[in-house]
Amino acid sequence: MKITSPLFPPSHCPCQGEAGGGARPFLPSRPLLPQPGGGGLGAAPPVAGRLRPPQPGPGRAEGAVPCRGSSLLHPEAPVTSGGGGRPAAAPFLLSRPAPSRWRSAAQPRSPLMEAGAGAETEPLLPPRSWLRRAEEATGLDNDLYINQAVVFIEDAIQYRSINHRVDSKSLWLYRWYYSRICQCILSLTITIILALAFIETPSSLTVTSDVRYRLPAWDPPCGLTESIEMLCVIVFMIDVSVKSYLVGWEEFWKNRWLMAYILTLIVSFTDWVVSLSYFCTETVRIRRILRPFFLLQNSSMMKKTLKSINSTLPEMASVVLLLAVHLSLFTMFAMLLFARTKDGQQDKEWVGYFRNLPDSLTSLLVLLTTANNPDVMIPAYSKNRAYSIFFILFTVLGNLFLMNLLTAIIYNQFRGYLLKSVQSSLFRRRLGIRAAFEVLSSLKEGPANAEQSYVSVGALLQVLQKVEMDSRCKQAIMRSLKIWSGDQLSAAQFQKLFEELDKDAIKQHPPSPEYQSHFMQKVQFAFGHPYFGYLGNVVALANIVSICVVLVMDADKQPSERDDFFLGAINCFFILYYLLEMLLKILAMGLKRYLSYPSNRFDGLLTAILLVLEIATFAEYGFPHPGWRPEFMGLLSLWDMVRLVNMLIVFRFLRIIPNMKFMALVVTTLLDLVKNLRAFAGILVVVFYAFAITGIMLFKGAVVPMGNVSVVNTTYNNGTLQCGTYEQLEYWPNNFDDFAAAVVTLWDVMVVNNWQVFLEAFSRYSTPWAKIYFVAWWLISSVIWVNLFVALLLENFIHKWDRRCHRESLSDIEYQRTVELMFRDVLEEPTEEELMEKLHQHPHLHLCR
Repeated sequence: MKITSPLFPPSHCPCQGEAGGGARPFLPSRPLLPQPGGGGLGAAPPVAGRLRPPQPGPGRAEGAVPCRGSSLLHPEAPVTSGGGGRPAAAPFLLSRPAPSRWRSAAQPRSPLMEAGAGAETEPLLPPRSWLRRAEEATGLDNDLYINQAVVFIEDAIQYRSINHRVDSKSLWLYRWYYSRICQCILSLTITIILALAFIETPSSLTVTSDVRYRLPAWDPPCGLTESIEMLCVIVFMIDVSVKSYLVGWEEFWKNRWLMAYILTLIVSFTDWVVSLSYFCTETVRIRRILRPFFLLQNSSMMKKTLKSINSTLPEMASVVLLLAVHLSLFTMFAMLLFARTKDGQQDKEWVGYFRNLPDSLTSLLVLLTTANNPDVMIPAYSKNRAYSIFFILFTVLGNLFLMNLLTAIIYNQFRGYLLKSVQSSLFRRRLGIRAAFEVLSSLKEGPANAEQSYVSVGALLQVLQKVEMDSRCKQAIMRSLKIWSGDQLSAAQFQKLFEELDKDAIKQHPPSPEYQSHFMQKVQFAFGHPYFGYLGNVVALANIVSICVVLVMDADKQPSERDDFFLGAINCFFILYYLLEMLLKILAMGLKRYLSYPSNRFDGLLTAILLVLEIATFAEYGFPHPGWRPEFMGLLSLWDMVRLVNMLIVFRFLRIIPNMKFMALVVTTLLDLVKNLRAFAGILVVVFYAFAITGIMLFKGAVVPMGNVSVVNTTYNNGTLQCGTYEQLEYWPNNFDDFAAAVVTLWDVMVVNNWQVFLEAFSRYSTPWAKIYFVAWWLISSVIWVNLFVALLLENFIHKWDRRCHRESLSDIEYQRTVELMFRDVLEEPTEEELMEKLHQHPHLHLCR
């Protein structure tokens, strides 16, 4: 299709070049600058393989990237309408001047021109001011292309979505929002608003949570924590406003997280106003339960993990339903087996565990976790040994089969969803890199109708100067560009360069010093040999054994009877050896090479601390001698200082881990697990926080101390408290009277050891319906979250083990994959069609191909 205009004959359209050829226009386009009225380029045709110009209409998104070869819009120049010579309000179209063919019809005629109508007229050139402005616009366009590419690459590095505005102002705001200082402010705000639960009423600022000994806590005055909370809410309002603006109005209505974010802020602000109107005396504060949402919405990995958990719930629900059926059937059997009889002595099972339906369900539910085994069985078993078959069958089917089946299902299903999540992260990275390529390809010098796009090396170097990324990756990419034979990069080559982001450098240790002396070379060989390290491990083991012998000998002695001479002398000897070993290793390896090993840094740090403590002990109490007794002098007694030294020596024994391959594999798995557990830990914090606040609302002040009474079969409130109850076990510190105590109580219930004590106590102190709260917490924490943790642990360990068994020799390998992409070996690279299809769906960036 050719463009027809009074300014240009059909054969000389700016987008077509001379005689319809492929020559590029004299001035490049001005793609992302907002156009007045949103129109003016409606007639410009898209060129294959290039960016499409902004389309006319009021709904045109700002920042769209046009095709190469489209004309520049100048907001002040007139242009004729499509059919006549009258000036129109549309912008003027500038292109390469064609002197021999630019006719007078291109401009409105003056009276002098009208007088000479019929004579041959000279072509009219555009004013120089227009050309100068066009050149300035070209520079602005190039800067905008560079900034867009910078942002897209940074999105790829951080696995962020590229569906945001791409005009110049939005790009500046976007980089400012994701700058380190802004993200630190946002993280600090989230931490502050979550930490308010520890100081606001009921305050956790007491030494103990035991209701018998706890002193009255400090209650902040009304308005103090509320003012801090409002400052945090203002920061969140700014945060959601910036996010909503950057994604655009259309994307905002599709983003459920942003809409939930705004709804949470509205509810929080309303509850804050209600709280102030009651002068902070209300007991129920809805906004405190909603606070964990601010942590959840700020982490993309937590959102993905939550989405994976949500997708796994249907499969888990089937097993949970089967567990419920199993529990219900055995409850009915138990109520029939252990029904009340005429003989009260034979009804201990009925009285203690199966008196009614709620008690029966609770007893068997606790037995499912083995927390009350064999207590629940003993009364019936003592009467008839055949009753044990019922309890054994229930435990085997429920605990060994169904619960482990639930773990297997969670592992299988969640692994698939986690794999999809990691696959989507890889796709985001590749999409961001490809978007940067498409933007930079608009700067390419070449024919407008080229079938394949290229990016110049110089443009990419400009982008890398501005991108915030790991210095190692940046240097590696720049080194590759410097040795590049050509001056252009294709899309595949561009993506290949940024695969450095998926790699992690294998640390190269500095070389050992080269000694000229033959004696020093032998010393270096001897003390740099691995056997010298093995000798150090044997000495550390001997130190541990000697400390254990002394502790066993002095276990039953009173402090006044102990003689610390032997222990002090042992510590002095071994610490001197550790110091000598460290110095000899530094001599053999050099300081830089010695410090390059984490085990050596750990070893050296502990040796220095041990040396300082030993010198302080000698300065305070003198050298070890017979009759060396602990005395309180200064901050710590001698015994405390010796114990601290011994604890560090025991801790130092961990140096043997790198020398044991399988143990080192387990330790590295745990360390990698910590890196991958941030999202899981965040979700656990969210659940802990919400349940703790809910528990405070439900059970604050419910537990009342009984006083200094020994509770063993003691009558209390017309009832007899048996052994194993909340009062007899003195679980008084486990309550919901403040936030810190609630968190610890929930942790004890999650471990499920004696959790039936909490079920019974809070049902008695508050309401029988309290059991629902604790059962819900058990399902979420122990059944779902712990099994998810096991699934992640298994996946991480299997991944590590497979890599260990099939690992290539690292002698010639410069890089290896990072642990962030745990499933890197099974991930699929996105195809060209998938990337381009996704780019075509970008709400603010429009491509032609």
